[in-house]
Amino acid sequence: MAHIARKRFGQHFLSDGGIIDAIVHEIAPQPGDAMVEIGPGLAALTQPLVERLGRLTVIELDRDLAKRLRDHPQLDVIESDVLKVDFAELAARFAAPLRVVGNLPYNISTPILFHLLGFAHLIADQHFMLQKEVIDRMVARPATSDYSRLSVMLQWRYEMENVLFVPPESFDPPPRVDSAVVRMVPLAEPPAVDAARLGEIVQVAFSQRRKIMRHTLGKWLDEHGFEGRFDAQRRAEEVPVAEYVALAQAVPPRP
Repeated sequence: MAHIARKRFGQHFLSDGGIIDAIVHEIAPQPGDAMVEIGPGLAALTQPLVERLGRLTVIELDRDLAKRLRDHPQLDVIESDVLKVDFAELAARFAAPLRVVGNLPYNISTPILFHLLGFAHLIADQHFMLQKEVIDRMVARPATSDYSRLSVMLQWRYEMENVLFVPPESFDPPPRVDSAVVRMVPLAEPPAVDAARLGEIVQVAFSQRRKIMRHTLGKWLDEHGFEGRFDAQRRAEEVPVAEYVALAQAVPPRP
């Protein structure tokens, strides 16, 4: 019986063999890799991956799909919302850094990226298919319209690259947007910073991104005892990642 894509899960199933081959080539799976696939769906990417790996762990929320996947002798199936999965536990089980891949559901792709951010020290690399406009924001440079909170919060921790364009007709059903594949490699020596404090600063800065930050981040810094120098006569998108990180390091800790 054919599986009907469920809108509430944001399901769009990859069906283009050429694109699948190209994605697998970018991932470059090796036998024995500690790989985890998020949202395997109908196993279009799963099958070529497991053929090269020997064994693969998959995370699937859809009960019907999880049941199908359990019939595959080389898959370890975790039936769960990925936002509830403890990737530290998975890394401990493998006793190796994780390689995480997946065609992420478009409706919760950003929460998944932020969830994984907390486990970046346990991850070797990540390859995800996402909406192209999301990846454009992830890899954006300062002083561009795509540069955003997402850019800053991921770039302080990962080296990222848009490696493949994926058109809508590569899916069934076709989404109404273009897609792409991003490679994310955690930085070997990321700056030591309180991620929650950095997130707070970046959220305040981008809360009114079209206005200069004098009345947003400038005011916030004054209220939090920051005594250094910061040019608040700029818009949030004009401030480089390293400067946001330096602010997070310099603001006094909470009492």
